[in-house]
Amino acid sequence: MTELLFREDAYRREAPAVISALTDRGGIVLDKSIFYATSGGQEGDCGMLRTVEREIPVAITVKGEGDDIVLVPPEGTALPTPGEDVVQVLDWDTRHRKMRIHTALHLLSVVIPLPVTGGAITAEKGRLDFDMPEAPADKDALEAALNDLVAKDYVVSESWITDAELAANPGLVKTMSVMPPMGSGRVRLVRIGDETTQIDLQPCGGTHVKSTGEIGRVTLGKIEKKGKQNRRVNLFLDD
Repeated sequence: MTELLFREDAYRREAPAVISALTDRGGIVLDKSIFYATSGGQEGDCGMLRTVEREIPVAITVKGEGDDIVLVPPEGTALPTPGEDVVQVLDWDTRHRKMRIHTALHLLSVVIPLPVTGGAITAEKGRLDFDMPEAPADKDALEAALNDLVAKDYVVSESWITDAELAANPGLVKTMSVMPPMGSGRVRLVRIGDETTQIDLQPCGGTHVKSTGEIGRVTLGKIEKKGKQNRRVNLFLDD
């Protein structure tokens, strides 16, 4: 089981680790990881591992067997040895953009209060698919409302509830196609705003910024029709 350092501190850029195992597909498993694995629509992290003698690039991070996180180097890379000490170094600029976009998508689900049928986060853009039979009448007004929430610089925090508490409060789950990670006995909630001025509260295992002001200004792209009931709303950072 990989210890999830990114869950403790999403802003950690480097950390020591030990190679726990190598997978039969050339992946690297660490005993603890600042790298987030692809899940919940968020693309996995990239970066490198630094050994005493060399640097090993990490192209993507994915989930492995059980609770393992697997760092995937480019094909043909010479692999380290299990038990070897390394320093993991995150591609911070890429990760931080994903954190900003992911938090912005939470706000998008506030200004468009409809069930979410899908989503994706990369460093280039984010998108949410909504159960939305008709296109919004005024996309510019939605974009203005979204940027207003960003500018108010609401704090972003987390808390935990049990699986049973989430089951008793199904309204917390906005996504129709992706269920929050359950089975360990507890579920992480991400809150935007404080308890007196709460803007959003939903289960999420991804990485987020500390406040909405850190997102910066965003732009809504094309709203695409995806089936009879679904529409896709694309979101971009302005910088």
